[in-house]
Amino acid sequence: MTIKFNNVFVNGASTVTGPYESNGPLSKFFDKSYEDLYMDTNTWEQAEIKILGDSVEILLNKTKMIKEDIDLFISGDLLNQIVASNYTASYLKLPYIGIYGACSTSVEGIILGSSMLSNNQIKNCICSVSSHNTGAEKQFRNPTEYGAPKPKYSTFTCTGAGSLYLSNVKSDIKVESGTIGTTIDSGIKDVFNTGAVMAPSAADTIYRHLTDLKREPMYYDLIVTGDLGVYGKKILINYMQTEYGYDLSHNYDDCGVMLYDLEKQPVFAGASGPAASALVTYSYIINKMKKGELSRVLMVATGALMSQTTVNQKMAIPAVSHAVSLEVVE
Repeated sequence: MTIKFNNVFVNGASTVTGPYESNGPLSKFFDKSYEDLYMDTNTWEQAEIKILGDSVEILLNKTKMIKEDIDLFISGDLLNQIVASNYTASYLKLPYIGIYGACSTSVEGIILGSSMLSNNQIKNCICSVSSHNTGAEKQFRNPTEYGAPKPKYSTFTCTGAGSLYLSNVKSDIKVESGTIGTTIDSGIKDVFNTGAVMAPSAADTIYRHLTDLKREPMYYDLIVTGDLGVYGKKILINYMQTEYGYDLSHNYDDCGVMLYDLEKQPVFAGASGPAASALVTYSYIINKMKKGELSRVLMVATGALMSQTTVNQKMAIPAVSHAVSLEVVE
């Protein structure tokens, strides 16, 4: 399902990262980075709460807004019961919608906020998302202290938080439309192979978006997925060509690939996690749009919908992808 939005604008963005991300190729675009994964806290979960709160505070400072002026806070993360978002919301004391779409959460939040803005139900909102490498690894796979080996196609959960300020005040970038994805189960049970799990979902959402709006892929200067990684990216390009006849080889990339230097950093096939799409889009891509180097971007956040219980029960992993069209205002 694709929705066209009216008078929804990006009025600010912020990003906070951990050490691996700050040593990657996009480091200069981030607002704040920490040198270790504890970030002056006692646990990884507390560290994720901290960086999510940091991203909101930085966003408020950059936009010269005070939290009392914000109508709605939408946020999600990877921790059980989205506790990073819950604790941040308890500090902000704002009307709050907590969401979970795994790594598709960033765009899920943008679509929800944009829908309410487009219908004049609110005047502004903050859409946030976070993930933490060691917190997520402990929860979904194995604690890093176990030293469990991983296949080369595994992705590396990124550490970071991103916040986006949306309002009906006109700016240089608008949220033009959004596509709510369909959940797809390809039968894959390998918790490490999330790129393959999510690629068919991403392809389906991109195809539906283009078909609904009667567009070709080259309408966009850039189509970017959230966190398919090296192998998932190749699967998506091939899938779009063979299933739909669309060539994405000229204007497509993946945030999970863009976030790290894959030749120098020990991050396997690239980044995963809800923050991956936010860290790249809210910093590097929005910067290029403001400079006039990109005019139309399709942001497709991809999510593998698994839990510890379903993985241990050897159930297949379904996936969902959501998309938003970001366009420079003419």
